[in-house]
Amino acid sequence: MPSSTLTVEAVISKYATSDACAAELLCDGHDPDAVAFSIIEADLSSEDITYGQLRERSERAAAALADLGVGPGDTVATLMGKSADLAVMLLAIWRRGAIHVPLFTAFAWPAIELRLIASGARVVITDADQLEKLKDSAATILVAGDQAKAPALALTPLLAAQQPGIPAEAVGGDGTLVMIFTSGTTGTPKGVPVPLRALAAFRQYIELGLDVREDDVFWNAADPGWAYGLYYGILGPLAAGRRSLLLHAGFSPSLSFAVLERFKVSNFAAAPTVYRTMRSQPENRPKNLMLRRASSAGEPLTPEVISWAEETFGVPVRDHYGQTEHGMMIINAWHDDTRQELRPGSMGHPLPGWTCQVLKDGSDELAAPGEMGRVAVDAAASPMMWFSGYKDAPEKTAERFSQDGRWYITGDAGKKDADGYYFFSSRDDDVIIMAGYRIGPFDVESVLSTHPTVLESAVIGAPDELRGEVLEAYVVLNEGVRGDDTLVAELQKLVKTQFAAHAFPRRIHFIEALPKTPSGKLQRFILRKQRAAAQ
Repeated sequence: MPSSTLTVEAVISKYATSDACAAELLCDGHDPDAVAFSIIEADLSSEDITYGQLRERSERAAAALADLGVGPGDTVATLMGKSADLAVMLLAIWRRGAIHVPLFTAFAWPAIELRLIASGARVVITDADQLEKLKDSAATILVAGDQAKAPALALTPLLAAQQPGIPAEAVGGDGTLVMIFTSGTTGTPKGVPVPLRALAAFRQYIELGLDVREDDVFWNAADPGWAYGLYYGILGPLAAGRRSLLLHAGFSPSLSFAVLERFKVSNFAAAPTVYRTMRSQPENRPKNLMLRRASSAGEPLTPEVISWAEETFGVPVRDHYGQTEHGMMIINAWHDDTRQELRPGSMGHPLPGWTCQVLKDGSDELAAPGEMGRVAVDAAASPMMWFSGYKDAPEKTAERFSQDGRWYITGDAGKKDADGYYFFSSRDDDVIIMAGYRIGPFDVESVLSTHPTVLESAVIGAPDELRGEVLEAYVVLNEGVRGDDTLVAELQKLVKTQFAAHAFPRRIHFIEALPKTPSGKLQRFILRKQRAAAQ
């Protein structure tokens, strides 16, 4: 194992003890003068928050949460952008031994409501510009800033009235730190309980996968409302005691280039869409970059992006593979002691602490080298494996594991060559990955079905040069209804307002019937094949 990091056994034991305390492991145990986060605004002004400041502010915030009745095991949701308030409130939640529920700021109220109800959130902390979405919630609402309309409470005066020093609660390695929701294909989003001991896997990826060092300027551009941004823009860096940049502004290629240059970013991670979009604007390419590491996750990288990145950044982009249910596990590692030669199209090798295989379709037997099969994790042989099941969904959990419980089935198809390199082929479910965001078609179909003209619908992913995939919908209308551009616009607006602004179908096809099995199960793969054949 690399001498500069903890061994697998040591890093696991650090986070798995029965008296493990998230606040101690993520904040209080680090150098109080070291910078935890640099918050960057759209005008490139910035604020540094040290671990000492983070402790003091989050202790005040934890005291405020305690006054609101929040204690160990309670759930607190955040509907916030990447800001100092977000960093402080997350530490406050974990300091109370409570459970964080991340909400993506592009979600509309129905998607937010579903997650609030499913998680039982007692408190919702929101940015002021998101407040209007919280239309009808029994939870106490805290609004970032110094003003709020009743019954919501303003965060700034609430924290100012508190004193630091509240004791941090220990929840143990099996205590739940986060409840994050992942979309599926045939039902409502599933809750993934993330235990405190998952920090071992997150830190392992930060140090061995991304090779984030003490003197690095590390920027993970992913949104903390999703797994990659939360696990590796917030939790992983905090666990390792590293500085992390948080850009408190919307994405644009020019701003991304400016941040890389102005803040001398040396270690950068982002979805392939970020790299593709930056590549599309060569006029904004900076001249003075300091990058020594560049990484990508969320979907496979295409060769032209890899070659462009090496020319533009001076380093290749290394691809990494993982899921919400376990984080990153098969990677093209950057650390000197784990780095191996890149192979075109390969997602690399298992991260230390993970044992993976490719299983034959329809059985638990190992596929031969080069044979296509199902990518799986050997749960018994992977000490970093932390996922044990979805919240209140035993049937969905059972679908993820082999009958004997040994294999966790990722739902992705791939192969492994004779040298142990893994290659992603396709998903065997219908989840759509757009710009790094995982979108369950069922969520969008459920919204479309509420329109009075829609009989039924199916949503698939269609290739897109910048976003990887975009959504397309196939809609069967009620008898006598004619589809036109006006109806297309209505349906797109419906999805934007009732599910998420980013997840509307870019194209809508009106058809006579959807392909189904004799038992009536929707066959989205047929629509994908038909669309591909028509190109």
